[in-house]
Amino acid sequence: MTDENFMARAIELAHLAASKGEVPVGAVVVFDGKIVGEGFNQPISLNDATAHAEVVALRDAGRRLGNYRLPGCELFVTLEPCMMCTGAIFHARISRVVFGAPDPKTGVAGSVLDLYKVPNLNHHARIEGGVLADACAEQLRSFFAHRRAAAKRQKEME
Repeated sequence: MTDENFMARAIELAHLAASKGEVPVGAVVVFDGKIVGEGFNQPISLNDATAHAEVVALRDAGRRLGNYRLPGCELFVTLEPCMMCTGAIFHARISRVVFGAPDPKTGVAGSVLDLYKVPNLNHHARIEGGVLADACAEQLRSFFAHRRAAAKRQKEME
């Protein structure tokens, strides 16, 4: 399996999030070339601000592997991780993070700031962006365009 294959699965999971009214972000955790954890955004449906795709995927992988530490694992996520997710990634000891689209508002892998390059932190993960970036970004653009159109229609009906 390639990075693109794993990102394609993350995109499928992001579609599932969108179908539930959640921001379409999906993530998979990979160990030895196999998916060992999956997640998609669920903060609205779970009433849980920490239920980002990355955290859900890390929890799933931890349960499956029987350890909260995930050394040697890679995380593939459709959107650049935020500060909270990066903290969880570091604590889980993920070795490599691959993301699709950059996040100019909350991304901390180079967009807003770059926690992956802060030397004082006790763990670092390699970070790579841009895998299937156009597909990941389009998924988000489309979701928010539909949401804005629905809000506009609702306002016009009031």
